[in-house]
Amino acid sequence: MVKGKHMLLGVLGACFFLSACGEAQKPQAQEPRPVRTVVATNRAASDAVSLTGVVEAQNEATYGFRISGRVIDRLVNVGDRVAPGQVLARLDPQDEQNALRSAQAALGAANANLTQTRNQYERQRQLLARGFTPRAQYEQAEQAFLNARAQVDDAEARLQMAEDRLGFTELKADSAGVVTQRRAEPGEVVQAGQPVIEVARQDGRDAVFDVPAAMLSGLPGDPEVTVALATDPAVTATGRVREVAPQADPVTRTFRVRVGLTNPPEALRLGTTVVGRVMVDRGPVVEIPASALTRLNDKPAVWVVDPKTQTVALRTIEVLRFGPASVSVGEGLKPSEIVVTAGVQALHPGQKVRLLAAPAGASL
Repeated sequence: MVKGKHMLLGVLGACFFLSACGEAQKPQAQEPRPVRTVVATNRAASDAVSLTGVVEAQNEATYGFRISGRVIDRLVNVGDRVAPGQVLARLDPQDEQNALRSAQAALGAANANLTQTRNQYERQRQLLARGFTPRAQYEQAEQAFLNARAQVDDAEARLQMAEDRLGFTELKADSAGVVTQRRAEPGEVVQAGQPVIEVARQDGRDAVFDVPAAMLSGLPGDPEVTVALATDPAVTATGRVREVAPQADPVTRTFRVRVGLTNPPEALRLGTTVVGRVMVDRGPVVEIPASALTRLNDKPAVWVVDPKTQTVALRTIEVLRFGPASVSVGEGLKPSEIVVTAGVQALHPGQKVRLLAAPAGASL
């Protein structure tokens, strides 16, 4: 009897111990982790884009002789300033001078013939009025006079052409500018129209840049460009896009853009290297604090809060631009979504969170 009583107490003690152990092993519900968050919003973004270019003349003139000949004199060098009407180079004028003397002699002979035929015509006209000469002889004299007058007109025209060709032996500038290139030297025989001297006219200067096609699409309609001297950024000028090449360069696949400079300083000389800076509109982008970033499969990611379940999910994003305190998101995040900004390293997918109030004055 006593032995049975001991066995009953042992069984009851074992059941109690197992019941207590089962209650101790029950998992306790986790408390929601407090996190700080921000609501993603759209913001207009713009970036300052810099490109290196060179200063060129807005208008460049390439001078060449209008006739063929041998160059006997080149009166300017690269870098020389020229004035309107200044002689740049000369051809050997001997042939044109001979042609001019021939034309002058031909005109003298034509004038002498005209005087003779005019006198004959006047005499025949007076005799015809008195009835002392036949009409056929009068008409012959009249025709000779008209032919002589036409010969004089032709000789005058040939003389003018000879004078013009003699003038063409001198190559003159038609506007003020600076010589940028010479392509012929004394002693060379040049053909009509062959480039001899290049002059950058002084009616304006351009900053010329080679711009990628992707950047052109982001430029505003009439952007203001700030141009600074590469060797001295303190020397600056502003300008507007004046011309965009209609076709890309076949090698670099860039478009040549000419920016007309407004009152450029003297230091921005032709051929100097400059840096152009313009604000490019990136359109509306989503900005979030840089502290919200984490990684998923070696890609940028953020923790996004589901407002209904108060749980978090890790989502990869595409970052357009990194700033000192914020990042611009291109894809992967929509406006009005809630993003965790503090405590991102201690979260796991599906974890419940408790949103903390943002500190006073907090902003993106």
